[in-house]
Amino acid sequence: MIDLNGAYEVADVEFDAEGATLRGWLYRPQSAASALPVVVMAHGYNCIKELYLDKYAAAFANAGHVVLAYDHRNFGDSDGEPRQELDPWVQVRDYRHAITFAQTLDGVDRSRVGVWGTSYAGGHVLVVAAIDRRVGCVVAQVPTISGWETTLRRVPPPAQADRRRDFDADRLERFHGGPPKMVPMVVDPTAGGAASHASADAWEFFTGQGAPPEDQWRFGKWRNEITLRSLELYSEYEPGSYIERIAPTPLLMIVGDDDSVCPTDLALAAFNRAGEPKRLELYPGGHFSAYTDQFDRAAGSAVVWFAEHLRAAS
Repeated sequence: MIDLNGAYEVADVEFDAEGATLRGWLYRPQSAASALPVVVMAHGYNCIKELYLDKYAAAFANAGHVVLAYDHRNFGDSDGEPRQELDPWVQVRDYRHAITFAQTLDGVDRSRVGVWGTSYAGGHVLVVAAIDRRVGCVVAQVPTISGWETTLRRVPPPAQADRRRDFDADRLERFHGGPPKMVPMVVDPTAGGAASHASADAWEFFTGQGAPPEDQWRFGKWRNEITLRSLELYSEYEPGSYIERIAPTPLLMIVGDDDSVCPTDLALAAFNRAGEPKRLELYPGGHFSAYTDQFDRAAGSAVVWFAEHLRAAS
């Protein structure tokens, strides 16, 4: 079992991302004799850092890494407007701002930077590792690979035309100064209705139904809504197209063998296109198992990967 009670300190931090203040947590191992590697991490689609990001950060800090875990722009404790809007390319740029901030911190070896992302951010770190050579190691957990392919699986073909009309109407309304149209993130599958994530496991996870009493606090600030434009931007996003460009940066992909949110087959096909060095950790379970019953396996494999590849520069 992963030890989360090691000798580390946690502090609230904030940093500027070209005009927006992003906020999160900084984990520091105690009694470090020399500068340490740093891991920069963020959560997935409409997720805030309280949704188990602290457990991963603690695992990495216990393994001797400084860890910066932050909320995406427009979400949680971070600034940004419009609230609840997911723009993947803004989030990619903010990862790079976070790396820059992390490299300025006392006690950080700026030559040893790792990035970790899960779900939507699992796709982001594929892009960041491909285009930003400051990254020395990357872990992509249950990653988004193709927004378009996943959209086709979530939205029946007859509904695609109606969805496009909704996107266009929202653009016109926003052009005239109206507020963004909002849509639910999840819906009760027994009641039905349209949502970004309509699966039963998404409903159970985001509403905290399967969480034990000691974890109920995690869901207090989470909001069950996103902007409609977030769905349009998701359908345009293809982080898997960058995967061939990551090598020679070491890549670990952590994938559930029954993931319908970020489909398993898309992740496996992308992994096969990646260059070496790479490793696949395929755990039994769905998308959200990475935060619950498969946490030890997912976090443990990432700990080993960072320890192996974020070694001191020669």
